[in-house]
Amino acid sequence: MAAPHSSFIVEAKRAARERALVARAGCDPAWGARLAGHVLAEMPPAIGVVVAGFWPLDGEIDIRPLLEALHARGNSVVLPETPRRGEPLVFRLWHPGMEMVRERFGTFRPTGEAMTPEILFVPLLAFDRAGRRLGYGGGFYDRTLARLPGARAIGCAFAAQEMDEVPTGPEDFRLHAIATERGVIVFRSLDGA
Repeated sequence: MAAPHSSFIVEAKRAARERALVARAGCDPAWGARLAGHVLAEMPPAIGVVVAGFWPLDGEIDIRPLLEALHARGNSVVLPETPRRGEPLVFRLWHPGMEMVRERFGTFRPTGEAMTPEILFVPLLAFDRAGRRLGYGGGFYDRTLARLPGARAIGCAFAAQEMDEVPTGPEDFRLHAIATERGVIVFRSLDGA
């Protein structure tokens, strides 16, 4: 039987996910071009750094303009391959025009070599000003980030996905920053200090 505290968190996350899906429903995925402009102007990754992104699901902000710009700048761009439940993500090299393989949960992945990212642009359903992130519930990014202690996690979302407080548990990883169509919010050091 689950502890009362953990069942409270599970229910709070479920309710928050429902609210987050409603909040992003009126947003335009094409606003991802604005997000890309803010990231490149306010916190561009160093050239040559391996950067992880994601292929957007329906309804998510489309970060492909950012991925294309980073590739053109000379960054190695990797995208996640969805593993079995309970495992961390594997990241594979991507380039514009590459054939993508359909996976579970409606995701797509590239066929390039596996690489370890230093900066991860992370999808989410909701975020708050303390850097808390609400994902889809599989725990893939939390497990992955726990195994990459030097990596920096930057959430990507619509500004409308901000909540006053995102419910979290002890395994939930906090973001270093969030990028939206309105700008970048830094929560903690992006340079490892």
